[in-house]
Amino acid sequence: MSKNKNRTGVVYSTNTNFNYQENNKPFEQTFPPKMQKLIVKLDSKMRAGKTVTLIDGFIGSEDGLEALCKLLKTKVGTGGSSKDGQVIIQGSQKDRVIIILKAEGYNVR
Repeated sequence: MSKNKNRTGVVYSTNTNFNYQENNKPFEQTFPPKMQKLIVKLDSKMRAGKTVTLIDGFIGSEDGLEALCKLLKTKVGTGGSSKDGQVIIQGSQKDRVIIILKAEGYNVR
């Protein structure tokens, strides 16, 4: 890939002192399920009293986290989201989530 194709945000600048910002994001490798150590817990803080199930400890790319979130939402049959390295599943689903994660080969605490 050409060095010019890696530049982001600026098409052209007349400033001689301008330095292009390059998009050099490192590739995040998603560890296989056997190497993951996920922590499943219930939380209701800052959620207007509603309980959610949090899954922490995922190591990998955002796409891998999204795939895990989609799998859990489908199998549990409820809503949820993934952000900041966490999967958030609506409701008190801790036992069901642990069973699903173990069946997929994850190490769960």
